[in-house]
Amino acid sequence: MSNVIPLEKIENKILLIRGQKVILDSDLAKLYEIETRALNQAVKRNMEKFPDDFMFSLKREEIMNLSQFVIGLKIKHSPNVQVFTEQGVAMLSSVLKSRKAIKVNIAIMRTFVNIRKFVSTYEGLARKIAEMENKYDNKVMDIYKVLDSFRKEDKNKKVKEIGFKC
Repeated sequence: MSNVIPLEKIENKILLIRGQKVILDSDLAKLYEIETRALNQAVKRNMEKFPDDFMFSLKREEIMNLSQFVIGLKIKHSPNVQVFTEQGVAMLSSVLKSRKAIKVNIAIMRTFVNIRKFVSTYEGLARKIAEMENKYDNKVMDIYKVLDSFRKEDKNKKVKEIGFKC
């Protein structure tokens, strides 16, 4: 099945807010091709499906900070901006029932999975590098000590001059 939306386009919509990967309600509405107002109304009618770890409202200062850093973001004057975590996006599939919403949800969920895979690969690689540094640092230091001792020995030896004297 081909993706309705390129995964890169979705990746660009995922933000890190309060230590969680989230997507703004306005960005989700664009992806679903509905108005933000309609998305938020559907969520309000089903609030029991969206606990705080699925969706939360941004504080005024968070909205202002976002509007400064995300170019083209027109949320500065929005009275209320909702953000959805990965679980919240999954729950949206039970609230928004159009074919488009289902396909977009699948694409978004795949993007979250890809990001999680990338992060775990990166963390695994960083851990292996740290292990190698710990394992080989002492051996490298031993090599430097041996080389240093050779250099000291060379300084103590008188070097025979080679060549012609005039």
